[in-house]
Amino acid sequence: MSVIFGPSGLGGVKEAVSNLEEYSKLGIKACEIAFTYGIYIKEDKDIRAIRETAEKLGIKLSIHAQYWINLNSAEKSKIEASKKRILDCLKIGEKLGCHCVVIHPGYYGKISKEESYTNIKKAILELQEEIKKNNWKVRLCVETMGKVNVFGSSDDIKRLAKETGCGFCLDFAHLKARSNGKMSYGEMIKEFSEFKEWHCHFSGIVYGDKGEKHHILTPKKELKELLDALKSVKNKCNITVINESPDPLKDSVESVKIWKEID
Repeated sequence: MSVIFGPSGLGGVKEAVSNLEEYSKLGIKACEIAFTYGIYIKEDKDIRAIRETAEKLGIKLSIHAQYWINLNSAEKSKIEASKKRILDCLKIGEKLGCHCVVIHPGYYGKISKEESYTNIKKAILELQEEIKKNNWKVRLCVETMGKVNVFGSSDDIKRLAKETGCGFCLDFAHLKARSNGKMSYGEMIKEFSEFKEWHCHFSGIVYGDKGEKHHILTPKKELKELLDALKSVKNKCNITVINESPDPLKDSVESVKIWKEID
């Protein structure tokens, strides 16, 4: 069982290998590749170089898929386009040796919460079938979301993981924002304590009545609170914490430092 930390963002193709080498020197053991605005790593030689470097350095790679995904659209064509984007990320993720691809599942719109769940579950099961058919090892992880009008409460994501076999991305900042600060880190951790493999996001966050507004640098106090809470499950789970603040590398290095002090 382990707890490892890393930034959201690998940088451009040309500097990807040198960035991984720099991350390793700083004690970083994870990195999430941001395909949030599109897949930018496409050439086999680049994929191979990044994978080999990450494996050599013991850095666990993941991918964040595009922001424009909605598995609960009223338009079937948009659902199919979303599934294709996810499958494209999974295919590249498999080649890169990534352990998971994180997705934002969708919006409620005018659809009820239960019908939204049914629609998204159907799409996830179809994607799971594609993963199985292709014999991919990379996992699909559905993220907890920070806005109240978006699918992705802790209950939504936990239920999906149980009923479809997909993975999850527990975003602590998002759940704090979604609950308007009422949900503690300990409560978030308890929600997912039955699972053994955790992929997580964290950062500082500004929020209001409708949930998340925007990410900020991670306050040291918040970081200490989260890491203290994570001690309760450190011997039961493999936990990866990806920082999504405006300076994710600096905040990840700070996470490594604090974890060494309190572990």
